[in-house]
Amino acid sequence: MLNVIKVFGIVQGVGFRPFVSRIAVENHISGTVANKGSFVEIFAQGSEADLSNFLTDLRRKSPARAAILKIDVKILPDEEFFGFKIVESAREVGDAFISPDISTCDACKRELFDKNDRRYLHPFINCTNCGPRLTILENLPYDRERTSMKRFPMCKNCAEEYFSPDSRRFDAQPICCNACGPEIFILNAENLRGHAAIRHVREILARGGVVAIKGIGGFHISCDAKNFSAVKRLRESKNRPSKPFAVMFRDVKAVKRECFLSETQKIYLDSPQKPIILLEKRPDGQISSNVAPEINKIGAMLPYTPIHMLIFDFPDEILFPDALIMTSCNVSGAPIAIEDDFGDFGGLFDAILTHNRKILIRADDSVVDFVENRPSIVRRSRGYAPLPIFVDLKAEKSVLAVGGELKNTFCLAKNDLIYVSPYIGDVGDLKTAEILENSIDRMKNLLEIAPEVVVSDKNPKYHTSTLAKTISDALNVPNLKIQHHYAHILSCMAENNHFGEVIGVSFDGTGFGDDKTVWGGEFFACDTQKYERIAHISSFLQAGGEKSVREGWRIAFSMLNDAEIARELHLATDFELQAQKFLLESGLNCVKSTSAGRLFDAVAAILGICRVSTYEGEAAMRLQAFAERSNKNFDVKCASTADLFAEIVSRRLQNENICDLARFFHVGLSEIVAETCSAINLRTKIKTVALSGGVFQNSLLNSLVSAKLRLRGLKILRHEQIPANDGGICVGQAFFAMNYGKKLI
Repeated sequence: MLNVIKVFGIVQGVGFRPFVSRIAVENHISGTVANKGSFVEIFAQGSEADLSNFLTDLRRKSPARAAILKIDVKILPDEEFFGFKIVESAREVGDAFISPDISTCDACKRELFDKNDRRYLHPFINCTNCGPRLTILENLPYDRERTSMKRFPMCKNCAEEYFSPDSRRFDAQPICCNACGPEIFILNAENLRGHAAIRHVREILARGGVVAIKGIGGFHISCDAKNFSAVKRLRESKNRPSKPFAVMFRDVKAVKRECFLSETQKIYLDSPQKPIILLEKRPDGQISSNVAPEINKIGAMLPYTPIHMLIFDFPDEILFPDALIMTSCNVSGAPIAIEDDFGDFGGLFDAILTHNRKILIRADDSVVDFVENRPSIVRRSRGYAPLPIFVDLKAEKSVLAVGGELKNTFCLAKNDLIYVSPYIGDVGDLKTAEILENSIDRMKNLLEIAPEVVVSDKNPKYHTSTLAKTISDALNVPNLKIQHHYAHILSCMAENNHFGEVIGVSFDGTGFGDDKTVWGGEFFACDTQKYERIAHISSFLQAGGEKSVREGWRIAFSMLNDAEIARELHLATDFELQAQKFLLESGLNCVKSTSAGRLFDAVAAILGICRVSTYEGEAAMRLQAFAERSNKNFDVKCASTADLFAEIVSRRLQNENICDLARFFHVGLSEIVAETCSAINLRTKIKTVALSGGVFQNSLLNSLVSAKLRLRGLKILRHEQIPANDGGICVGQAFFAMNYGKKLI
């Protein structure tokens, strides 16, 4: 009896074909297995009982990193097969499932530090359970000759493992060893290669230096996280005065010394994805105070490549720290660097540790927070992208959604799948826009998706809007424009596979409103094809252009409209207040705004927590940190955010505790959100609320709002696997186009 079996899902780059070969032999099955680009195809010949057992094993014993989504089985006329073979892959058009990069597995880590193993201290050790995937991939199907490993011929020993069904590296495409793999070296130092390069970096880091390190998806900048002077130098050189740095810890023990770690958080921290996890600081930790100033959390991660592991634990006599700053090597907001070109960093580094395995697709570290002990992804990239999101509909047309301007990701959608790219960054200049365009081209080719619709934001000033128009014109396909905050709500609906009506609460910093004002504190009644803006937070004048986005005191003064109180609160200098008053009274450089993000900035300024932000979201993050230091319970009843702001000003003038007032604001805002949703529910009978937008990255506000909505009997949709911020907006754009179908033309 002969079956042809097609297996769909994450079945490439995870040791799936070797696994199939092993269970075929165990079950007396003859035939073949091959990658077909979008699926794995198996010809399986055997008795009915053996085939049944084979299919059972296929479903139940698949590799740990595999994800079987669907299995199709057809019976064919018998033909003669002798034994079972892995045959040459062949490309076929269809849905593609590309594995993200996978952190070094425990078996490889043991071999890495085993003196008797031939891969002892090998910086590129990997197997079918771990190592690079997406970042080295040129085309599907995933075979060595279509990766950046093709330039490294396998040595005799590696070839034997690669072709041996008994080996853990059977058909492992990035297989290599010290004799035949890529090489690590110090840039511009010919005598510092291999292990000497590792030792050199360890010496520099141990004495307080700064180095750049090329990893699996890009470069990091690193220094000793316990060394105040080293961190200070990094901040000054990178012009990053207070934005928190991510910290890579040697092991979980070191993390627990510095942070509170729940069992759920530990599972994610030490998962195959190895993301950065935002963890509450311990008050008695050893990490330098300038790693995450004025913030209650540390972005913690564990070593996820053999290079990282060797930097921490190389066997030498150096007394080495167990916590390193490991921040993305990029100019502020730009994509992570992947090439040996550091002209923009002006001599920041004491050394650059690089290697000659080319990174074809950049992948920054993913970041995960927790809300009510559930994950809330802040940045979805390495380890997660480009795994697709499944929705229960078949798109009429394939879609390219270019996303927003900040925290950009883009996505491609086809049939019932939405493929979200790794994190790109802020598309604030032509260089980053070019990187975005190149990334789109590569993903289109990899996934074999030819867009029939291009979707972008309505803001005509966005680089992404211009790029979308250029691409749609070149392809001669429609360019659909979606309102920013509606797209946020759609992204939450898509992630939760929800197609009914929702009350959409879309809170963020800035978005182009339909009335050409700044939106950002919006309440919608909407579904997958239309929306109605039913309510919003109290509006105010946002004066000062781009400066008003960074300088929260300007928003506070606009909302106060009282120079004497502003002086009493030391909000700004007399000169600044006079200049701002002129703008407000003349209407010069002013725009009407309902931005919830700017409301947070204003409250932080009033409380003296943050007058001017040095990075996006700083004021809101500090305000949350102060609020979390208060245990006071409040019963806040304010009809509007204007009333809430006025009450906070009054209490501030009475010298109430700043931490208590920060908490008062969060509780008050959550009550306003819940009451507004309840009123919309009474009017529309919609019982489901979708929470989206960057403001809902605030775990305190998110949990307070969720609790109050539940008390009112409303169902909640929240983000877990797609960012609430603009990093998820492309999903909402694509979801709209997928639902709209033929109506686009």
